[in-house]
Amino acid sequence: MSYKAILTYAWDFEEHGTASALSSFAEMGLDTVSLAGTYHAGKFLRPRGRSGKVYFPEDGTAYFRHDQSRYGAIKPIANSILDRADILAQLCDDGRLATNVWLVLLHNSALGLRHPDNVVRNAFGDPYYYNLCPSAPDVRAYAIGLATDVTQTYPVAGLSLEAPGFTPYAHGYHHEMSFVRQDPWFEARMGLCFCDHCIAAAGAQGIDAQALKAETARRIEAFLDSDVDTPPDMGLAFWMADVATDAELRAYLDFRSGQVTSLVAEIRDRVRKDAAIAVIPSVARPTAGAWYEGTDLKSVGDVTGIIEACFYEPGIARMSADLFDLRQRLSPGTRLRGILRPSFPDIETKAEFLAAIDMLVAGGVTDLAFYNWGHQRRRNLEWIGEALARVPR
Repeated sequence: MSYKAILTYAWDFEEHGTASALSSFAEMGLDTVSLAGTYHAGKFLRPRGRSGKVYFPEDGTAYFRHDQSRYGAIKPIANSILDRADILAQLCDDGRLATNVWLVLLHNSALGLRHPDNVVRNAFGDPYYYNLCPSAPDVRAYAIGLATDVTQTYPVAGLSLEAPGFTPYAHGYHHEMSFVRQDPWFEARMGLCFCDHCIAAAGAQGIDAQALKAETARRIEAFLDSDVDTPPDMGLAFWMADVATDAELRAYLDFRSGQVTSLVAEIRDRVRKDAAIAVIPSVARPTAGAWYEGTDLKSVGDVTGIIEACFYEPGIARMSADLFDLRQRLSPGTRLRGILRPSFPDIETKAEFLAAIDMLVAGGVTDLAFYNWGHQRRRNLEWIGEALARVPR
């Protein structure tokens, strides 16, 4: 099945009209709409917004009508748009384009604040409310519930799963403040989860997570008490040295990957069999950095058959290198999709964007998605139509 998709939000459809939007998408040569089914908070500039140019989404809400009986202790929060319209149902009923649902699974501050016993916690026990922990049974039940619910209730073609794992410490939060220069070593150590669920699950695999937690806390404390500012390249080398020489740390990182892979496998097993399941492995650059979040590209690709990679790079050379590396990591049968941003901060000219499309097609990537309808100027959307005319069906 061809996949030429535009990533979208329900609030833009509500403002512009679903039928009108689908007509314009079809004229561009798109064959799929990928609607955010669950999403986090943000502050979004909308160049073509009709009721305003800056939009603040309701944090951590679901944009489809959910069945409470399909969930356990953690249940979705319905977005208020559903009081006025069911955009996902409108897309499915129209039928001119295939409908894909893009689920942000575990990056959810609203649910984290409601369920603090189920969030990632660092070596000091501090909760990261923006990240539900994939080791927590209630969280896994919630993620599986989302995927099965939307595919049972709506005749969608498939799902794109984003944030199925451990969100990095440096991902960002509202009004962050830090007066300590941070580096890759600090961010990696601060991002490790040592919640009770992770410690118990790792212990069942013979890993002494309690000792690793104590050692991690000791080393972070020593750094914060020091007068050292570590340059980024040195911090990365220090972190790589830890990974290479600390067997317990390596085992713990492998454990994290196992948790994420098994969650994705459970989703694939439970979801409607004719629904395609893709994983958006990371928004970290390059894509190979997804391993830190627990996303083992090869293992997850083997489970779902589809990796939907974000080629968010400022130039074709970097995109080409990322594609080359991805091809080496994935099993030969894994289908690779590419997501591009046809604008600042990545590809800022039409000629470069068209050349990037040509490079991906030459590399065997003809399943493409574009981020994001509501964020782009009119001229950048027009580039997409020109680009798709160059892509084999």
